[in-house]
Amino acid sequence: MTESGFLLMDKVPGMTSFKALEGIKRIFPGSKIGHTGTLDSFASGLLVVMVGGYSRLAPWFVGLDKRYRAEFSFGMETDTLDPVGKPVKEGPLPGVEELMSAIPGLTGPISQIPPRYSALHIQGKRASDLAVRGVDFEISPRDVTIYSFVMKSYARGKAIFDIHCSSGTYVRSLARDIAHACGTVAHVSRLERLSVGPFRLEETGMEGDYPDFLKSLDPETAIAIGLKPMILDPQSELDFSLGRARSLRCLRDLPHASPEPKPPAGKGDAREGFRDIATFDSRMNFVGIARETVLLDGQPGQRSFALVLNGTGI
Repeated sequence: MTESGFLLMDKVPGMTSFKALEGIKRIFPGSKIGHTGTLDSFASGLLVVMVGGYSRLAPWFVGLDKRYRAEFSFGMETDTLDPVGKPVKEGPLPGVEELMSAIPGLTGPISQIPPRYSALHIQGKRASDLAVRGVDFEISPRDVTIYSFVMKSYARGKAIFDIHCSSGTYVRSLARDIAHACGTVAHVSRLERLSVGPFRLEETGMEGDYPDFLKSLDPETAIAIGLKPMILDPQSELDFSLGRARSLRCLRDLPHASPEPKPPAGKGDAREGFRDIATFDSRMNFVGIARETVLLDGQPGQRSFALVLNGTGI
């Protein structure tokens, strides 16, 4: 039987996120290994790693907010907007007042153009691959949210920022955009991811300790990643683990979500919303996930349930 769970690792700079998983693959041979959000090669910090059957839980982890500590170097822009790229532009060093004035315009909901050197796909091709080949292409802006953007220090053209942002935010784009707002250029010279949702860099373990740091989903963590926890009775637990439809009967006793579930962004019928329910047995072992669908313009009680993920293979 292969191991299953998730763990937190501290990626060192100088390697890709994929390369960083090699040690974990050796520790858990035969288990599927993946992460829930790429860190650039030059960056360090927290990676949430899914092991074995927990790889099926990745969709509930990838959309979590992130916190970073970043160093922006002003006066030079590279083609990749990081220290690995080639210098392409130079500009003056901004003053502290200019930087402080530019921050509010890059805080809150913003529209951001990702870097040309990124993992995004343009007509089926990675943007970075197209950029390397010199192909001319456009990247559409993306809506992201910058919850906080705080400058901690500034000296000799280098600023340290603490950034709290939504999933999908490119810190390299933030460096480019704050520099442009000040009439100059910049790149990210250092980047460290401090947290992913409720998970903190301080919680990571050393490589040799990873078997002891393998975590399982519990009700507290379920709430933190946006799931509604529910404890099953013994019969429902058995039915749920076997994928039987009758296991959903117990979910109908759940009170209506308050507030009502929001419609899934860009998915399905705009009149429907949903919330996902993480189920646990009496010993607080994770059993699986069910989805409650609510007809938003209907009468109270117009809701349905479906199995999304049961315990087979988890």
